[in-house]
Amino acid sequence: MTRRDILALAAGAPLLGAAAAETGAPKPSAAPPDGLEGAAREAFVYGLPLVALAAVQARSAAAGLPANTFRHARALSNARTQKVTAPNNDTLSSSAFIDLSAGPVRIALPGMGERYFSLQLMDAYTNTFCVLGSRTTGPDGGVFTLVGPTAAAPAGAIRAPTPTVWALGRMLVDGEADLPAAHALQDRLTLAASGVAPPPLQPAPAAADWPQVFASVQQLLVRNPPPATDAAVLRRIASLGITRSGGFDANRFSPIDRRRIAAGVAAGRTEIQGLDAVFRRVGDWAYQSSQIGDYGQDYRLRAATCQWGIGALVPQETMYMRGAGDDGSFFYAGGQACRLRFPKGGLPPVDAFWSLTLYQAQADGAVVYYDNPLDRYSLGDRSHLAVDPDGAVSLWIGPKDPGGRKSANWLPAPPDGRFVLLMRAYLPHRAMVDGTYRLPPVERL
Repeated sequence: MTRRDILALAAGAPLLGAAAAETGAPKPSAAPPDGLEGAAREAFVYGLPLVALAAVQARSAAAGLPANTFRHARALSNARTQKVTAPNNDTLSSSAFIDLSAGPVRIALPGMGERYFSLQLMDAYTNTFCVLGSRTTGPDGGVFTLVGPTAAAPAGAIRAPTPTVWALGRMLVDGEADLPAAHALQDRLTLAASGVAPPPLQPAPAAADWPQVFASVQQLLVRNPPPATDAAVLRRIASLGITRSGGFDANRFSPIDRRRIAAGVAAGRTEIQGLDAVFRRVGDWAYQSSQIGDYGQDYRLRAATCQWGIGALVPQETMYMRGAGDDGSFFYAGGQACRLRFPKGGLPPVDAFWSLTLYQAQADGAVVYYDNPLDRYSLGDRSHLAVDPDGAVSLWIGPKDPGGRKSANWLPAPPDGRFVLLMRAYLPHRAMVDGTYRLPPVERL
């Protein structure tokens, strides 16, 4: 996704509703005023991920990528090539939209050895239902069969909750010299489909008026029916007239009801704004919710995560931690010098890797690499960090090189404006996942 695409998702929003029964929804006038507004608010929150992911799929298809085919990123991003907000220069990504409506799809996963790799499989609602790779299937790779929610499944097959699946791979790359080896592995990551997939749906723009967005949601709901565990929320929003079998008609609503629905959507937008819907502050850092990636019935978290970073991995695979910033704003003032000091034996406990990335805040809300002469955007366990005399490891963050041995641990920061600190920890130990381990504070110097 481009920065513009991500910001569009944050600014505008889709919504989703469903009927209480397959035979038809009650007439809109049957709902009390507060009930209709509340249904629209809840439907907005419930449906944002469904339409957001469909928008990503439509853009992918428009760029020439057919279903059941991987597109591989081949270059590590830098300040001059980055195309997304909060990019990652530790890994190369591989992305494919899998369509299971025409039959099973086989995934060939090459042996990665000690190299970290994960292939995240998400349903149409952005729930992670499976991760293949280093943590789960091991270093040797294999061939895996993926089937749809109602198809006959051979022994050992992986059943997807929806016919539409987003496969998102992340492969660790140890700098530019490692790219040829990484490319060779990417070329062996393939999909084999047993049928021809239908064209993807073209959802309404996220900022469209609710009648257009509702119409898109109705189409998506029919193509990717919700799970039985969502029955309660579907009953609560049934007054909006969207059913599992189709039939939404915005013209059924009176002018008064249309205003109520618009007010509900506005309330839904407000409900999922802000990082506090995704992160919980503990000391000088904000930690992601333990339910990220596998949301259950936490629809607010699911929608908010889509706006913060659609396709976020489950905590067992990676932890995201954002510096609380000045006065809890999540931003630090440029020009100041900071230190992040890990005591001896206190580096982030991981089985794969960790990295701390600094991003410069933009006026449009995006966060991007800070362009600096070193082309250094992050520090981590592969950075050959200098160790303090007492065994601690200090990361020096600021606009000026601290000099001497400290230079190896210097993360350049802008002299003005604002910046963000984001820690990623891949295959974190249980102590990180359950909160026993916490990052040290960011000291202002």
